[in-house]
Amino acid sequence: MSLLRKILFPFSLLFGAVTGIRNWAYDRGWLASVSFPIPVIAVGNLSVGGTGKTPMIEYLMRLLQQENALAVLSRGYGRKTRGYLLAGPSCTAETIGDEPMQYVRKFGSVQVAVDEKRVRGIQNLLSQEEKPEVVLLDDAFQHRQVRAGLYILLSAYGKLFTDDRLLPAGDLRESAKGARRADVIVITKCPEGIRQKEKDAIRKKIAATEGQRVFFSTIAYHGKAVNQNGELPLEELRGRQVLLVTGIADASPLRRFLSSRGISFRHLEYGDHEKLTKRHVDKLLLSLGKAGSAEEILLTTEKDYVRNFEGKDERIYYLPIRMEILEKEESFNNLIIEYVRESKGNS
Repeated sequence: MSLLRKILFPFSLLFGAVTGIRNWAYDRGWLASVSFPIPVIAVGNLSVGGTGKTPMIEYLMRLLQQENALAVLSRGYGRKTRGYLLAGPSCTAETIGDEPMQYVRKFGSVQVAVDEKRVRGIQNLLSQEEKPEVVLLDDAFQHRQVRAGLYILLSAYGKLFTDDRLLPAGDLRESAKGARRADVIVITKCPEGIRQKEKDAIRKKIAATEGQRVFFSTIAYHGKAVNQNGELPLEELRGRQVLLVTGIADASPLRRFLSSRGISFRHLEYGDHEKLTKRHVDKLLLSLGKAGSAEEILLTTEKDYVRNFEGKDERIYYLPIRMEILEKEESFNNLIIEYVRESKGNS
C-alpha cells in the first residue's frame, strides 16, 4: 500500500461502516428494493473500474438478442445530460455516454437507455409501446433500489476483490462480503493458458458460497484494427510507428497483446473515460507527422474511438475486443438462457 493510501485508511473504515449499514438495511427490508415482472440481469463489480463490464454486457447481448426483445440500461457515465434518455438516431457519446453509444453502434436491434435512477429507467422502458422482455443493467451491483433476478459479479484476474481494500485506501466500493449477493462470479481478463491449479487457488481465495457459480473469462482481441473506412490487419502494423492512445482503467492487457504480436508503439495514457478536447485531438493528429514517418497511425480502444476519435481522421483505428468464457462456455450460456426462460414463463 502506498503512503497516501495508508494515510487514507481511517477514511476507509468510515466508508465501510456507511456502506455496511446501507447493505444491512436493504438485507432486512428497511430500505425498499423494487422487483419487476420481467427478467433483469445486473452486471457489476465490487471495485472501481477495469473489470470488463462492457465486454460482458456485449456478450449477453449477443447471447440473448435473437430470442428476446432486449434492453440495456446504464447510468451513462460521463454524459452531459441527466435523467432518463432512450437512445435514438441523434444520440452521441456526450448525450448518453461512451459505453451506451458503443452498444448503439453495434447492436441496432437492442434498446439502449440511460438513467442514473435505475428504478425509474426500467419503469420508463416498460411504459413504452415496444416493451423489452429482458433488461440488462450495466454497472449495477451496488444499485440495490432494483432487485434483479440474476446478479453477475466481475473481478479481474490479478486484482481480485479479496486482495483489495475499501475506498479511498483501496478500490472497493463496498466490503468484499458484498460478493455473497452474486449468483455468478466471473474472473475476467485471465490469460488464455491459465492452469487448473491456479483456477482452484482463485476459487478457494474468493470462497464462493453454496449455489454460486464461478467462471473464468479472457479478452479476445480482433485480428484487425478498424475505422470508419475499413480494416487493417495487425500484421501490417509491424514495422510501422504506432501511437497508442487509451483512456481506460487498465491498458496493460492491450499493451501485452500488442507486444506479443511484435507491434512497437508509444503509449499516451489518459484517465478512465477522459473526454479530449478538439484542440487536444488535433494536436495528437499533428504529432503523427512529427514522429518521423507519414505511415504512423493512432490506435485506440473502441470506447475511446467512440468518445474522442470517430470520423476525425482516416489514420485513427481501434482494436475491437470480445469476452470469451474459458472451458465452460456452454454451461455459462445455459445458465443465463434458462434463467431468462424461467423468468419469462413466470411473468
